[in-house]
Amino acid sequence: MKELWRNRQELIERALRDELAKTDILDNTLREAMEYSLMAGGKRLRPILLMAAADAVGADGTKLLTAACALEMIHTYSLIHDDLPAMDNDDYRRGKLTNHKVYGDGIAILAGDALLTLAFTVLLRQKDVPAASLLRVVDVISRAAGAEGMVGGQVLDLQAENKAISLDELRRVHMGKTGALFHAALRSGAILGGASEQQLAALTAYADHFGLAFQITDDILDVVGNAEDIGKPVGSDEKNHKSTYVTLTSLSAAQELAQRTVDEALAALAVFGSEASFLRELVSYLVNRKQ
Repeated sequence: MKELWRNRQELIERALRDELAKTDILDNTLREAMEYSLMAGGKRLRPILLMAAADAVGADGTKLLTAACALEMIHTYSLIHDDLPAMDNDDYRRGKLTNHKVYGDGIAILAGDALLTLAFTVLLRQKDVPAASLLRVVDVISRAAGAEGMVGGQVLDLQAENKAISLDELRRVHMGKTGALFHAALRSGAILGGASEQQLAALTAYADHFGLAFQITDDILDVVGNAEDIGKPVGSDEKNHKSTYVTLTSLSAAQELAQRTVDEALAALAVFGSEASFLRELVSYLVNRKQ
């Protein structure tokens, strides 16, 4: 799994740089700010999930690299905005100063905006897929990135600060803020890969469980993680008075919930054979990750 992950990370890194180079950006500072965050490394998990979903339905995920890059641009824009003083007010991301700490709030906001809008230009550069499938994916990703998904979840997250919320409310926050792009990644890869309706339903269920497991583990790492491994300070949830799966239950209960959610994700893949091995290994690895 790790070798495949590394290989695809390298493909994504090169493709992201190529896609940015194709774009006529009017200002060099804006280009630098976009590149600063886009090429700052990271797991590249969302584009890798998109490609893995295509593999699972019998396609070649590497042929969907362009669409995968578009998803990473949207994710990167969300990180730039999430780090701003008006949001989480973080100084470091992936072991580097956050975008607004280097370029200022205004340029950081605009760099995020530029990456979000560029993502849809890049998505429409995807070749060798049916036009109807690509149009369907544009709808899936735009919904997941906007008020119905990630942006809506971010609003719920802001409104939940300094408030006592229930586990159901917390899950709704994270289904939007974090889970929506995982959902979009897996559904998009499946659709572009020519999935049957049964396969699409199975990967959608996997995506929902995967997103929840990822967020619970993220909450756990904010308590027990190492800042050097994570690439940003730990304890930011406590600093921002945010409810998490740890604060609403306990560390041990959150760990148990994460494992149950992983088991549910694995069960969702029962309709697949070895072609979904990467997805099985990935979600199992998730609960033991250090970053």
